[in-house]
Amino acid sequence: MAMIEEADGFATVRARGRLYAYRVRGRGRAGVVLWTGGRGDDPDQVFTVPGQGHRAVPVFVTGRQARGYARRRGLRLADTAVDTLELARLWHWLDDPVGRKVPPGAVLNAWNFFEDLARGLDAAHRLPEQGAVHNSAYEKLFGNESATWDPGERHAVLELLTAGADLWHTCPVIGKPW
Repeated sequence: MAMIEEADGFATVRARGRLYAYRVRGRGRAGVVLWTGGRGDDPDQVFTVPGQGHRAVPVFVTGRQARGYARRRGLRLADTAVDTLELARLWHWLDDPVGRKVPPGAVLNAWNFFEDLARGLDAAHRLPEQGAVHNSAYEKLFGNESATWDPGERHAVLELLTAGADLWHTCPVIGKPW
């Protein structure tokens, strides 16, 4: 988890866990974000900085810009490679979830990203509260058994992913944070 403190108007960072750059591609919003892997029992989260009354996601055009941003704040990325989270297959499925087959990898990756994004923004309230039905759906998804979702599980997944997509498209971002 990354901890941010405001010092003399400049955000300083202390990282707990490894820092990675991920390119997120989706409808209307795309870019490279920083992601912090949790250490021990700490959960993963998307890297954010304090804004005016809220947290914001620094979004970069290139991995090089993200690495430079981290370096200027005394951080180093765990890997120079920039992995990609492609949300196009998720959006395609969400457009017609009844008529299309669930893309398990895309759904699993998006689910994890949306949870990590909500944690980084301190916006868990923007996602549905998860319970047993979500856990069951997630386990089936992880086991590539999403075809066995019951109607409640399918509804829970659709609700969570729709809320997560909305969070990604509406969350505060800092463009050109470098």
